[in-house]
Amino acid sequence: MNKFLPLLRREWLQYRFGWALMVGVPLGIALLLLSFGQIQLGSDEASQVNDKLRPLQLASMLSVASIAGSAAVLFIIACFSSVIIVAGMARRDHSDRSVEFWLSLPATHSASLAAPLVVHLLLVPAAALLAGLAGGVLLSMVLVARVVGIADWFALPWMDVLPAIAALTTRLLAGLPMAVLWLSPLILLVVLLSAWFRSWSWVILGVGIGLGSQLLNRLFGQPFLSDITVGLLRGARGALVHAGQGFQMGPGEGSQGLQQLPAWALQDYLAALRDLPSPLLFGGLVFAAGCFYLLVRWRERGAGAAG
Repeated sequence: MNKFLPLLRREWLQYRFGWALMVGVPLGIALLLLSFGQIQLGSDEASQVNDKLRPLQLASMLSVASIAGSAAVLFIIACFSSVIIVAGMARRDHSDRSVEFWLSLPATHSASLAAPLVVHLLLVPAAALLAGLAGGVLLSMVLVARVVGIADWFALPWMDVLPAIAALTTRLLAGLPMAVLWLSPLILLVVLLSAWFRSWSWVILGVGIGLGSQLLNRLFGQPFLSDITVGLLRGARGALVHAGQGFQMGPGEGSQGLQQLPAWALQDYLAALRDLPSPLLFGGLVFAAGCFYLLVRWRERGAGAAG
């Protein structure tokens, strides 16, 4: 662990400014728009529904929507940016002027590759989700104050709202490692292609899946590559929010609907766990392990050349 911590600290030192912008800019823009922009809740039909709600019910719905929305936006931004950063991870040390220093650290090549994967694929999205929740509380206060009134925000049933938000947060955090497992074959394949072909990795991956699927469809009548890719993406989506287990809360349910969220989150997580014993996931993990092994071998050869 002591050898792993300097590698984690490297990621913090190298990307902390970008991470701060990734969190601060969307929240700052949203705060400015909610503070000084014109707020329209929806169509005429939605406005009629909102008129029938009591102010406290409307304040509850607006608060939950703003908190969950800000967390989801930052989480999605962090996931996409992390995948892009990880794709160029293999080539980073080869173009870094401090490569001799990082190669001199008492860490194995596998740890040097695993540390950025852990940081960017697990820790950064999780931190962005939590930052979005914290910023969403401020956004909810501004939104409720402008639409209903600041007094209604303080009068919200926080004993129902906070457990519901905590349940959704726990559900996403628990599903994040499973989603990474489902996506690991595609992610590590992109990293490997980037190590071999530099910036052509995404092009090669897209063209390879597209042309390979067409070729297999003509030869065997089944586009295996595209089916596997779609299956992995569906598995990752189900790991975060399981398909077919959607939660709906009517406009008149209020606190009762919020109280049902923890039970729904638990059932949704169990449904995602039941999808893990899958031949597709097992084969994908074996393929991902092979890609990681090839990356370690490629890094060892590069370190030998640098030495």
